[in-house]
Amino acid sequence: MIVVEHVTKEFEKNINKREKVKFFADQDISFSASDGEIIGILGPNGAGKTTLLRMLAGILEPTEGVITFDHLNYQENEIEIKQQIAYLSGNTKIYDTLTTYELLKMCCDLYDVPKEKQENRIKEITDILKMTPFLYNKIANLSTGQTQKVNLARCLVHDPKYYILDEATTGLDIIASQIILDFIKKEKKRGKTILYSTHYMEEAENICDRVIMINKGKIIKEGIPDGIKKETKTTNLRDAFFSLLGGHNHEE
Repeated sequence: MIVVEHVTKEFEKNINKREKVKFFADQDISFSASDGEIIGILGPNGAGKTTLLRMLAGILEPTEGVITFDHLNYQENEIEIKQQIAYLSGNTKIYDTLTTYELLKMCCDLYDVPKEKQENRIKEITDILKMTPFLYNKIANLSTGQTQKVNLARCLVHDPKYYILDEATTGLDIIASQIILDFIKKEKKRGKTILYSTHYMEEAENICDRVIMINKGKIIKEGIPDGIKKETKTTNLRDAFFSLLGGHNHEE
């Protein structure tokens, strides 16, 4: 289980050459995600979704608050937690001079996947994500969709317990997107804890057990999709989100 308790992240930015101002990317965020549960993190650009996921992945440290994974925290158990995480960022750069196979092999070594299990694990991930046709192609020569599959695959070679996925289907066509969504559903059945950030509200309705809607760094609603739609008297999460904002698109 992942537990987020009153997490706040404050940054500082320059507004001119002499003056700086502090601002909150996320403020007083609290929620939990159980084993075998898919939690959608929804909101417009600039809402604080990516900052929140980076704190969950241990890349950023909260200004305030606590994040625990099965009662373990980053301050005392950083390596142990990160060995159990798959973190997919929307802007991660990968070594494009390597082939898909070479990258996955390197990631197996980095995650200490036993040598005798590496080939089977690479084949398993390759089959799941339909990457056989380009397994031995250089990443520099892959399409955007193929590269995104490789980017996801490198997160999965160590069979993690926690999935932190930021815009996992960006750049994918409808068939490739469905392959990844089906994979996420299967991992849920295996008891994995999955945090899934997306701009696509329809995806969230399709796969998420609960959703957390964020705007301007604060949670504005949390619950099951059907419950949120019923409460806002809407038929989809997109309209529900705008209803919660007072009927206006506040994206900045």
